[in-house]
Amino acid sequence: MKAVLTFFTLTITLALAACGSGAADSPAPVPGTADASAPSAAAFDEAKPYDGIAADEQIEFTGTEPFWGGEVSGRTLTYKTPDDPSGRLVQVERFAGRGGISFSGMLGGVAVTMAITPSTCSDGMSDRSYPFTVTLRLGEETRSGCGWTDRQPFTGPANP
Repeated sequence: MKAVLTFFTLTITLALAACGSGAADSPAPVPGTADASAPSAAAFDEAKPYDGIAADEQIEFTGTEPFWGGEVSGRTLTYKTPDDPSGRLVQVERFAGRGGISFSGMLGGVAVTMAITPSTCSDGMSDRSYPFTVTLRLGEETRSGCGWTDRQPFTGPANP
């Protein structure tokens, strides 16, 4: 559990640092990363856990290189790939930190941790803009992606 919290804290810190570091002439955001127009660390209340995504909201996520995605609903995360479009289910614990939320569990004996932070995100392959940056850690591998909810949807084409 301590390793999960340490990873989550590091992920949130890095994501928040990226949010406030953009310059007017900075390049386009890297897929799955925050852009400079996202909220700065000052936008978060340091006295309470993040409450921008309700515990009963379904969170959808997507990532590229390699392609992956899925959703989290309640205590179940569904992880999908092109090779497994129906997905694999992971029982997860939810943690609300100061600048986002995370989910942790085990997938086939491998630790899975997903951190979700509020920041504008681009998947780099469509004209969509997402309200959340998603960082997924599968064992020793880290993947970056974007996320959305029904209450906080992506903007752009429905079928890019």
